[in-house]
Amino acid sequence: MAHLALESASCTSGADGASCTSGAEKRIWYIWHLKVHLAELTTALRDYVGREMPLYLAERLTEHYRNKSRTTGDGPEIYLKREDLGHSGSHKMNNALAQAMIARRFGCSRVVVATGAGQHGVATAAACAKLSLECTVFMGTTDIEKQSSNVLSMKLLGAQREDAAKARGMATEVTLSIGPFKLSERTNKVRQVSSLEGTFQDASSEAIRNWVENLETTYYLSGTVVGPHPSPVMVREFQSVIGKETRKQAKRLWGGKPDVLVACVGSGSNALGLFHEFVGDEDVRLVGVEAAGLGLDSGKHSATLAVGDVGVYHGSMSYLLQDDQGQILRPHSIGVE
Repeated sequence: MAHLALESASCTSGADGASCTSGAEKRIWYIWHLKVHLAELTTALRDYVGREMPLYLAERLTEHYRNKSRTTGDGPEIYLKREDLGHSGSHKMNNALAQAMIARRFGCSRVVVATGAGQHGVATAAACAKLSLECTVFMGTTDIEKQSSNVLSMKLLGAQREDAAKARGMATEVTLSIGPFKLSERTNKVRQVSSLEGTFQDASSEAIRNWVENLETTYYLSGTVVGPHPSPVMVREFQSVIGKETRKQAKRLWGGKPDVLVACVGSGSNALGLFHEFVGDEDVRLVGVEAAGLGLDSGKHSATLAVGDVGVYHGSMSYLLQDDQGQILRPHSIGVE
């Protein structure tokens, strides 16, 4: 299963797992560099997603920190890169739309995703609605309870509940059908993953398992920069529009570059999307902020990069919170886990 995840999906009819994914990476990058694909994506990012997103001067926040510096009255100008203003309410649409277009060019009729906070699920459901692709979202029950507003947003995209939840092993399936849009004869499904944890890790495992069982028709759409190659590289490339816009906007607004870039780090897609453009700029400081939970010494936190160790996650080398036997430990955060 790990090897299959390594190559993403190619959806060749009648192929077994290994041959279905063989060469998928080359085909992904071939599609990515097609002029017609780039033109279509650029247009969609502008007209459907609403790019570019403003770089907004947070005047009162800037004033607050300048007032706190009582000795000099000096402080930074603080700007916010407003990814929340894009269609679906987060940066997740940049990657979801790009990969959904690749899935369609692969000939896939169905997309499966795992979501934690729900933003990736919302974005992918919207992208699939635009492209008339069936979408199945896996989400842990714990995360569903924490992020009920995003679950509601998936329904507000035009989905209506059809069937009551039905127990099916570790996963509970709630079938949602697209409502007034009548885009195609397809359904959106949200599968609640019920296990001892019921978090993103469980949802991700179930999504990959479902993909492997349906390789002929299904594309696994990763929303994070963790997991096997080429998924992290794809997500990085599709999210790098954030940093590219930021560089241009900074040049336009004050004729230079940011001194410091700050981003929260969960799975890392937004942080890498902002940072990647500036990795080679030695005069730009990059600051990632992880959830410290009850403190780094408590064992109840999500600071994977700060205190984690190298381990294996879905067949790939990753920094993880793990025990002495290499078993992944449950993170702790008031957000999704």
